[in-house]
Amino acid sequence: MKKILYVVAVVGLIGGGLVAYVGARTPVALPPAFNPAANPYKNGVYASGILESEQASGQNINVYPEVSGTVKEILVKESQEVHKGDLLIQIDDSIQRATVEQLHSQSLAALTALDELRAQPRKENLEVSEAQVVAAQAALKTAQDTYTKQKTAYDLNPRAIGKDALDSAANAVATARANLEVAEKQRDLTKAGAWTYDIHNQERQYEASQKAYLSAAALLSKYSLRAPRDGRVLAINPTVGSYVSAQGAYDSYTESMTPVIVLGSSETELNVRCYVDEILVPRLPAPSKMKAQMSVRGSNQKFDLEYVRTQPIVSPKIELSDQRQERVDVRVLPIIFKLKPVRGANLYPGQLVDVYIGG
Repeated sequence: MKKILYVVAVVGLIGGGLVAYVGARTPVALPPAFNPAANPYKNGVYASGILESEQASGQNINVYPEVSGTVKEILVKESQEVHKGDLLIQIDDSIQRATVEQLHSQSLAALTALDELRAQPRKENLEVSEAQVVAAQAALKTAQDTYTKQKTAYDLNPRAIGKDALDSAANAVATARANLEVAEKQRDLTKAGAWTYDIHNQERQYEASQKAYLSAAALLSKYSLRAPRDGRVLAINPTVGSYVSAQGAYDSYTESMTPVIVLGSSETELNVRCYVDEILVPRLPAPSKMKAQMSVRGSNQKFDLEYVRTQPIVSPKIELSDQRQERVDVRVLPIIFKLKPVRGANLYPGQLVDVYIGG
């Protein structure tokens, strides 16, 4: 029994020694997947950067519609090159198109009414008025002849014609003369054509209806979303059947509104927008002497940058991080550099990079 305990104790001592030896050994460190960004300049300033399309001013072009509706058709694809005026997205415009057609018909009706006033007097109406004057003249002649005969008979023999009959004949002449005056004035009114004020009023009616039609037609064109300039489609956020508005398209992943389409420059034209902490701004070299190097995160790729411009305003850092709950008001100065085209480099707008700025 003692021999067994002795053997167990010896084995335990040997095992403990092996465990202690193995545990004390320092494991060989694995090589890093990539080297961290290093400052290539003696007094270089670090800045966070983001890749964006090359623009003369501003950032990428965020395209929003000016009207609301359901996306009927998407006529471009992501990464496609487009030219200014190219149709990008067609929004359902059936209601607005019907409204335009209705207003157009009203405008044409108002124009027809205006042409009718300007064309007066109508030849047929004038002929009717002239005929009415002739008829009134004939009626007056008949009444006058009748009165003359009765008056002559009455003067020869007052008993031959009653006084009442003679008065009725005289009244008939007066009535016929009044009817002739009315017919003549009606003829003159017809011959004069439409009243100037009626024409002016109808002109205003036509002008108002025409402007309403043109306004509706201009609004109809807004349902066709077109490229504001030459560029490349970077992102298309809605799909056919999605609802879009002036606020953009709803993104179910971020639960926020996004631009309907994002346009940028060609794939080989990229800028780097750097945000320099305001504490480091005094250390920046003069723009004419400014140099910069960009490091791509997750790789050993480094690229030299060319200074383009500085946005002369210090703004909150939330432009980059969108962390609106920051308790420290970190403010940064935007500086834009140009990235020289590099073949084989997987670089895309919106990618975050590390930048060192030196002189």
